[in-house]
Amino acid sequence: MPFSSDQIAELKLLSLFDSSSSQEGIKVHQHSAAPEAVAAAERLFRKGLITQHDGGYLTSLGCEAVEQTQQLLAMLTDE
Repeated sequence: MPFSSDQIAELKLLSLFDSSSSQEGIKVHQHSAAPEAVAAAERLFRKGLITQHDGGYLTSLGCEAVEQTQQLLAMLTDE
């Protein structure tokens, strides 16, 4: 089952979060961010992974998703 373009955008946005600190969030600016990033932030908020529709902080579910995203990226990285 291939990833959809929406899922890729969500994974990209999740990869921007620092998993080592729950005190660091991100802000997706509607006027300057890519439309895909704005839409991804809204979807992640609706799914309960981030605290604000435009970024904010990770929820506990979001922290888990970021950890798993980083693990997947590490497995796919040629190094």
